[in-house]
Amino acid sequence: MVNEKLSSYDDHHSLPIPTYEEAISRPSSSQSLGPEYVSQDAERQGLLVPRERHNGYREPTIESARSSLDFEGVLQSSGPNSRSASAEELRREIDEMDVIEPGADEGHMLTSSRFSKRITSLTHTLSSIHLPQNIQQWLPSWDYLKDRMPALKPNWIMLGRFFALLLVLFLAYLLFLSNLFRVGRGGSGMRWLDPEALRNYMRDHIDEAKIRDQLSYLTSYDHMAGTRGGKLQAYYIEAIFKEHLEEVSMERFDVYLNYPKNENGARRVAIIDPPELAWEALIEEELAYPTDPDKVQVPVFHGYSRSGTVQGPLIYANYGSREDFQHLSNQGIDLKGSIALVRYGGSQEDRALKVWAAELAGAVGCIIYSDPAEDGFLKGDVWPAGRYMPSDAVQRGSVARTGWVLGDVLTPGYPSLPSETRRDQRNNNPGLNNIPSIPLAWRDAQKLLQALQGHGTKLDNSWGKGGVPDTEWWSGESTSPTVLLKNDLDEVERRPIYNVLGRITGIEQPEKSIIVGNHRDAWCFGAADPNGGTAVLLEVVRMFGELQKIGWKPLRTIEFASWDGEEYNLIGSTEHVEARMDDIRRDAFAYLNLDVAVIGTDFKAMSSPVLNSALLHVLERVVDPVNNKTLRAIFAERGSSIEGLDAGSDHAAFQMLAGCSSLDISFKGPPYPYHSCYDNFDWMENFGDPGFQYHKTIAQIWALLILDLSDRDLLPFDLETYAEAVQGYVDELEQYTRGKHDLDFSALHSAADEMSANAKQFQEWSQAWSNIVYGSNNGFESNAMAIKRISHNTRMANFETNLLDIDGGLPGREQFKHVLFAPQAWNGYGSATFPGVRDAVDGKNWELAQGQIGKVAGILSYASRKLNH
Repeated sequence: MVNEKLSSYDDHHSLPIPTYEEAISRPSSSQSLGPEYVSQDAERQGLLVPRERHNGYREPTIESARSSLDFEGVLQSSGPNSRSASAEELRREIDEMDVIEPGADEGHMLTSSRFSKRITSLTHTLSSIHLPQNIQQWLPSWDYLKDRMPALKPNWIMLGRFFALLLVLFLAYLLFLSNLFRVGRGGSGMRWLDPEALRNYMRDHIDEAKIRDQLSYLTSYDHMAGTRGGKLQAYYIEAIFKEHLEEVSMERFDVYLNYPKNENGARRVAIIDPPELAWEALIEEELAYPTDPDKVQVPVFHGYSRSGTVQGPLIYANYGSREDFQHLSNQGIDLKGSIALVRYGGSQEDRALKVWAAELAGAVGCIIYSDPAEDGFLKGDVWPAGRYMPSDAVQRGSVARTGWVLGDVLTPGYPSLPSETRRDQRNNNPGLNNIPSIPLAWRDAQKLLQALQGHGTKLDNSWGKGGVPDTEWWSGESTSPTVLLKNDLDEVERRPIYNVLGRITGIEQPEKSIIVGNHRDAWCFGAADPNGGTAVLLEVVRMFGELQKIGWKPLRTIEFASWDGEEYNLIGSTEHVEARMDDIRRDAFAYLNLDVAVIGTDFKAMSSPVLNSALLHVLERVVDPVNNKTLRAIFAERGSSIEGLDAGSDHAAFQMLAGCSSLDISFKGPPYPYHSCYDNFDWMENFGDPGFQYHKTIAQIWALLILDLSDRDLLPFDLETYAEAVQGYVDELEQYTRGKHDLDFSALHSAADEMSANAKQFQEWSQAWSNIVYGSNNGFESNAMAIKRISHNTRMANFETNLLDIDGGLPGREQFKHVLFAPQAWNGYGSATFPGVRDAVDGKNWELAQGQIGKVAGILSYASRKLNH
């Protein structure tokens, strides 16, 4: 049974949320829909009525006090900046660029001219059929035929129908050959628009002011997955999608989530022995908006942490990697029954694996704190004077083992649909840890570190010393002060989350799609993570809506998605992929992700290599707002490169489960108040991106890339670049195993060489097509050539899908199917290639490692052969 009861955490008193019309209406060109639309949706109507408190909780209502923010223009559609005014401006600018037929009469003349040319082409085709001049002497006479006909009464009606059918088929064949009715854009009846003019218009009319306004609203209240704040934001995004897109819908999944109980003493960290050191942590952050009591903050906790109360001697374990725990063991320090204290960062960035390493070392609980050497005052000025974490800031986050299970950890491999009855157990679940954990600010961790003085080993700069001031660094050991860790959470096994989906249907291959996504759920207000990306998504959607008003449609369908539940374990996107797995594997050409869009000025990209050239082409068209150089030039000057994909955001399920070529882009910078309530609109406006110029820039990149992938005749995929990357991956893998064991990589090298040859042959057809269509044919593409091009595009996109081990998967982590890209078992956030081989090498299972080399080589060879056959 679905648990609709809200967690006791969800304690908004007066959300600065939109009015009813703003949040859930579908605005028209003049006004929002009226009460009749309200009455048709009981669930949304129910949001108007406050429910009873649960454990001191009162749900927010849509009549809650508004903030001082003015959202006119966000959902309204009148005035000089309205949708209709934008459409007129777009028409006027494109008319000036001579990319639309300039007028009705001229347009009619242009159409007539094209029609006449095609009739002429048909005439030439017919006239080109030459029969032999003396053919009559070879034809039998009518008398000759009549004398030899059987004496049957003919059925003239049937004969007439037969010959009529032959005539129709013959004429249809001639019409196809003549290209009078064309495949693709030419046969759609759509206005003829210059693609370059469209790209220029899209790039030049992204509006940073609109992005700013959207972010101001999106961050005006907290919206964690599965809460009312999250659902209200889904309604808001749905309303905007409906203004600009087709087939807008909400997609519901019922998933396992947990929440902090909003009760005194539900979460505690305390020194309980010896009595003279008794102390208790504050745990919660200070109010980010102390003068605005309506801005409710999410309590400090770890999503998917185990509930429970434990106690034991405190032991400090540096960054909490397996190597750190081994270092303590080598020092003779036994962690059995202890409370491990570790810090964020270091070689083990995945907080879930820090907790797991502590569990495997024998600890019964784990505390993770934010050290100022990583993201605090030792880096620079802290909030509110600077961008870095203040002493009370806490990094929330999930401790799900993302590298082992993606999505809802209780339904790995199948979607958590409301009708689904199967559910795995939480105990001993491969996606969950079995000991409680909690995050702390360094303000609280300082007291714990000070209490360790004189216990265990005194630390030096070679291992373990962090940046917490007034601390003498000791490791602790079995005689350390006893610490209590209490972590009492609400466990909800079936909690509804909602993806918001919309599309623009393609005219040539409507079944094939480019998918564009960003998640909207946040651990608190979420200005950088993720709602800067959400604001960019909404601006890009608006711009594509403007293009549709002048008659533009892409060749391939564009699907836009706002994901829910990403922060817990990439849940919304993974469940969506699992629900549509066959469709995505067959029809999705690419997935483009945006998560933390902007926290600085350094452009970063992670991608399947097949998309690298397309991205670099776009970077040549976009100028850095500060340096006045193209991003491609700056990227090269810095020696930057496009990195491999990790499993840190919503691209993971598309690439690693469904084999859909994926990409993630961002502007990176120094550390910021990650997963803290200080990651809010004020931080972004003052330190993250003052003026929102880099939000505008990343919107330009995203929009142009979407245009290229959805609307270029030939998909801008580069298989030769992919083949070159695979050659490098094989060399890196061989280097990774060197000195560990003697493995035979000859099959993998052969497969990589074969891929290079097949990719070269495949790309030659693309060049031949360009030479024919844009060379000898002056831009004209015959129907026969168009059909071959469409087949070529499909085989190009299928290459990634053919790299899946569909019937197997990674040993021990069978949900992951891609043989080139998946996280390593102990590196959930990092990118890794040939993960099955690397896992076996790490586990010293040499027989499995050699078997994986052979399997991957076979799959790689099969995929590259399918390109040309």
